[in-house]
Amino acid sequence: MKITVIGSGNMGSAFVQQLTKAGHQVSVTGRDAAKAAQLAARYGARAVPVAEAGSDSELLILATAYPDAVSALRAAAPRAGQVVVDITNPLTADYMGLTLGHTTSAAEEIASAVPGVHIVKAFNTVFAQVLAEGADFGGGKRVPAFIAGDDDQAKEKVATMARSIGFDLIDAGRLKNARYLEPLAGLNIYLGYGAGLGTSIAPTWLRKD
Repeated sequence: MKITVIGSGNMGSAFVQQLTKAGHQVSVTGRDAAKAAQLAARYGARAVPVAEAGSDSELLILATAYPDAVSALRAAAPRAGQVVVDITNPLTADYMGLTLGHTTSAAEEIASAVPGVHIVKAFNTVFAQVLAEGADFGGGKRVPAFIAGDDDQAKEKVATMARSIGFDLIDAGRLKNARYLEPLAGLNIYLGYGAGLGTSIAPTWLRKD
């Protein structure tokens, strides 16, 4: 699959690492072109200018902070109908709260600001360390990717990508359910940092057979 990662921070780096390892054709772009080029060279990906990010990719992964997400996605000039994976969380400056919630979400705000693409919420509950080290926690435990979106084909494309890098899947329904996934990420961040559990943790759902 041809995938472009927008952002060269910790999450962007972890995506490039795992996606190239899985055999995808990966491009990376970001505000800092030199940093994006270094990241691409490290993992055998391709660095591209921001304006070319949406040209021929099957998936765009929006791996920026939420305040930068809309401007970054617009700069990437996505095609109509392109699938965009939104991993952002609308966090306060101290990372211990959310700036949006209840009646909207980061994902919905991005979708409203950049119409014509298919926004799929996923991976926002996954720490960068977990993504970089892999979804297999051993003992039969595997980290899930919660996926929410309004287009079923777009969700399946994201699901295929997630499976290819070792993640289980939990279908979280329509995009409006990002209103639940973003607070879940907030809780995970609190447990990791505020409660001192560290970043080798991830939320999941248990079902009794």
